[in-house]
Amino acid sequence: MATEQQTGGGGETEQPLGLTIASGAVAAAVIVPLLWLVKSALEVGPEEALALLTRPQTVSVFLNSTVLVVLVTAACVALGVPLAYLTVRTDLPFKQFWTVAVSLPLVIPSYIGAFTFVSAFGPNGAFQRLLEPLGVQELPEIYGLPGAVLVLTLYTYPYVFITTRAALKSMDTTLIDAARTLNHSRWEAFKWVTVPQIRPAVAAGALLAALYALSDFGTPAIMRFDAFTRVIFVEFGTFGRDTATLLSLQLVGVTLIILTLESQIRGNERTTTGGRSGSVMKLGRWRYPAVAFTGLVATVALVVPLGILLTWLAEGVSTTGTSLDFRPVYAFNSMFVSGAAAVVATLAGVPVAYLAAHHSSRLSSLFERATYIGYAVPGVVLGLALVFFGSSYATSIYQTVYLLVFAYVIRFLPQAVGSLRASFLRVDPALPEAARTLGETPTGAFRHVTLPLVAPGLFGGAALVFLTTMKELPATLMLRPSGFKTLVTHIWSAYGQGYFGRAVVPALILLFVSGLSMLIIIRQEGYDVK
Repeated sequence: MATEQQTGGGGETEQPLGLTIASGAVAAAVIVPLLWLVKSALEVGPEEALALLTRPQTVSVFLNSTVLVVLVTAACVALGVPLAYLTVRTDLPFKQFWTVAVSLPLVIPSYIGAFTFVSAFGPNGAFQRLLEPLGVQELPEIYGLPGAVLVLTLYTYPYVFITTRAALKSMDTTLIDAARTLNHSRWEAFKWVTVPQIRPAVAAGALLAALYALSDFGTPAIMRFDAFTRVIFVEFGTFGRDTATLLSLQLVGVTLIILTLESQIRGNERTTTGGRSGSVMKLGRWRYPAVAFTGLVATVALVVPLGILLTWLAEGVSTTGTSLDFRPVYAFNSMFVSGAAAVVATLAGVPVAYLAAHHSSRLSSLFERATYIGYAVPGVVLGLALVFFGSSYATSIYQTVYLLVFAYVIRFLPQAVGSLRASFLRVDPALPEAARTLGETPTGAFRHVTLPLVAPGLFGGAALVFLTTMKELPATLMLRPSGFKTLVTHIWSAYGQGYFGRAVVPALILLFVSGLSMLIIIRQEGYDVK
């Protein structure tokens, strides 16, 4: 490793060859399988490709996905921004409780929310049976676009809530007080002072919600709504390789457009921070409607799915033979592959994060950005790409746990890289330099000084990879070895065969693990609920 030379911007002028090669190898490993997807698409003749992309079914899928993303994003903003404002800028009763309560839906995987809502509000569902004595014979249709929008909104609005709340807490609220002294109404002060400062945060949260809605597979599948992800999975299962490939590239194209928009908004972000906290808004007669609104959102998003799961648990399960019996080995399999993915992703993320943090250059930035490609690509597309790649070039690991773990690493590597990079940047460069002057080699200084200091970020990133891998559905379904069952595959099998009660135990285990992920986010990011 070359001698470190610190520059004014926190970067370093010389890039160690070994570190650069290692980072480049990680970036290449992420990109190569996705390039194979492009290669497969190019093998389709131009006329055939045009016919597939312009046929009515394909156009319908594109329009369905567009409408879904727009409606979910708008609904998330409509819920997330008022909830953030109520919990930060008003005298809402029990604000700390409501802050946690309206954040918790983020820990529920959307596919668990989807099948519990189908059980609750679908034909002959729990709520229909409950209302039958009152003469209610039929509830509004839950399947299709309405159900998909409802479920995705309930489990993605916390993205908008959390980012908006952070912006509201960091802004200088004395500007609002100043606007009020100039005879502006509360609405005018909100419109002309608050909105411009929180707009970047709202947009960032909305874009996260849009990406989730675009890439989610479980909810459209359960709600029988033909979005990109559901149709790609169906085509893959029926050997419609060309259609699945071209739809995947369409989906990647839409995803890249959204990411480009996110990058532009982030680059133009301008906020004021460090100001004093002004007075909070008195709700007055609106206090009870505000509590009712907040309580309704939390109840629908949390109480309905948890209530359905606990009801199934209390009632027991019907006899279905042994195929849907839950076995502890499923939980062990989930933890094994998730743990392996966490270890590999963390080890792979170290050279990329260190190079980006301490040797700033176009090349190091390129390698770092390349690792985020897998995270931006929906799991169903990544699964399809690795199926093609594994069956053609990596036959020795095709349909093995090794390829499954590789998929997880590609998908969630940015979580490890992001956490590690932030930790490396917090290390004072003078400390490893002092170790060098005392005779330590660059490797020794890293091992004895830098590594202990970044250990919290290292373990935090590994834990996030572990916890998100536990919930990954489409890549697991497409790449798991034959006979290899995990928590999510057992849940999906129970749903597919119509025995929802058989999904209770693995679903509750996943919810518990997801709750741990929220605790890690709170500890790592310093999320303040006060």
